[in-house]
Amino acid sequence: MRKKLQRLRRKLKQARDEIDSLLGTPHKVSPLAPERFPDLPVIRGVRFAAAAAGIKYQDRDDVMLAEIAPGSTLAGVFTRSSTRAAPVLDCQKKLAALKEGAADKAGFAIIVNSGNANAFTGAVGFEAVDKVTGAVGTALGIPQDHVFSASTGVIGEPLPFERVTVVIEQLKENLSPDAAEKAAHAIMTTDTFAKGASAEVEIGEKTVRIAGFAKGSGMIAPDMATMLVFIFTDAAVRQDILQEMLSRLNDTSFNCITVDSDTSTSDSLVLAATGASGVEIGDADSESGQQFSQALGKVMLDLAHQVVRDGEGATKFVEVAVTGADSNEDARKVAMAIANSPLVKTAVAGEDPNWGRIVMAIGKSGAKADRDRITIRFGEIIVAENGWVAPTYSEDAGARYMKNAEIVIGVDLGLGAGAARVWTCDLTRQYITINADYRS
Repeated sequence: MRKKLQRLRRKLKQARDEIDSLLGTPHKVSPLAPERFPDLPVIRGVRFAAAAAGIKYQDRDDVMLAEIAPGSTLAGVFTRSSTRAAPVLDCQKKLAALKEGAADKAGFAIIVNSGNANAFTGAVGFEAVDKVTGAVGTALGIPQDHVFSASTGVIGEPLPFERVTVVIEQLKENLSPDAAEKAAHAIMTTDTFAKGASAEVEIGEKTVRIAGFAKGSGMIAPDMATMLVFIFTDAAVRQDILQEMLSRLNDTSFNCITVDSDTSTSDSLVLAATGASGVEIGDADSESGQQFSQALGKVMLDLAHQVVRDGEGATKFVEVAVTGADSNEDARKVAMAIANSPLVKTAVAGEDPNWGRIVMAIGKSGAKADRDRITIRFGEIIVAENGWVAPTYSEDAGARYMKNAEIVIGVDLGLGAGAARVWTCDLTRQYITINADYRS
């Protein structure tokens, strides 16, 4: 009987996979998803294409190519995981060469596949990167060192790079400045919706445009950025300035989100500036630098929030705001301890105002804390203060608040001026289902 049940489960799983493949979306769309993909502005100097290579899912696009005009500058941040994937290591090497001034005025390209992470694949992983980036360079007539790649999907399986290289000519032929949405869909894995964001800013009577897209749903606890993110602007920004802005803004956007406390082997964030608008951006302290930085930060935070909203199995979007800490570092420790706690996240999923789990997370964080100075809030509701439940708090009020799709957990430690804000989602049974079936 047991073996028969196992066979039936396998058949059911195969049937679900076939349906998912035909639909092109592995899982039901998140209830926190936006109504539709946004209308991204065309970024002059960038063209996109997508194609179906059949790496994992059949009959859906799973490879995207971005062609970036000559004279552009690139910046990037990548996972600090000690088991970084071959594409990440290759990108880091190429970006370091650009910083050293080795790059000329040739164009750039970004090639991305979903369905296979090309991580923990030994020498064949680097061979796959070499074959793919070499083929793209040849097709577009640019140096191979100007071709950046990324892969996302299953870890530990060799990337069938021939399936990627065979569609490169097709990608080249279909390059279009208004195909960003197709590119965003092609890089999805367990994502339930494609993620895009944009901003426009007037600088010196000219308009600068910024647009980007991201993928990410699970294995989200960034140690640089989150999963795969690609952002493009028509501003002219010197490479060192672009890198400084990206790294700084990353610390208050992608490095402030978590879905499941697991850091990916493949996290990559690449930002390209084409200069096609003719607007030159100064350093971070200049007026143009401040204007541009604010707009870029808006795009990055929007994409980061979308990743959380698409957290595997998520039904709640949660902001954790910590104030009154001894330092910003301590505030972040507390915020992340709360955001990553399975007990907190499951309570949120169950709409249970179990504030004792917040107390637990504060205590385990390693940050300086004094029980009798802590204040805990659910939204505007004061839950606990002065070392005890607040006299005005009622469990009914807390339970009603927890039914909201968007929740704010506030903590004031009463010790200093340190503050931090991070974002997470709840932990549901669907998260277990998605990850239990991911490979089998």
